Amino acid sequence: MGVKIEVFRMMLYLSFPVAMFWISNQAEYFEEYIVKRKREIFPPGEELKRKELEDFKERMRVRKEQRMLKTFAVDSEN
Repeated sequence: MGVKIEVFRMMLYLSFPVAMFWISNQAEYFEEYIVKRKREIFPPGEELKRKELEDFKERMRVRKEQRMLKTFAVDSEN
């Protein structure tokens, strides 16, 4: 009786992660949940919002680079 329970537990432990991996990698799941959600967040027709977002990211990148250069300049002087 004990061996049968252990075999059942081992099958359960192995089948659950494999089943979850198989379910989450289905193309229908990806299309339905991920792509639709991305299209809600970044609608394809709103170029003005996308341009504003790209400009914001560029300003943040430049600001970060300037801070890093300032930090390196202070460190090199010491």
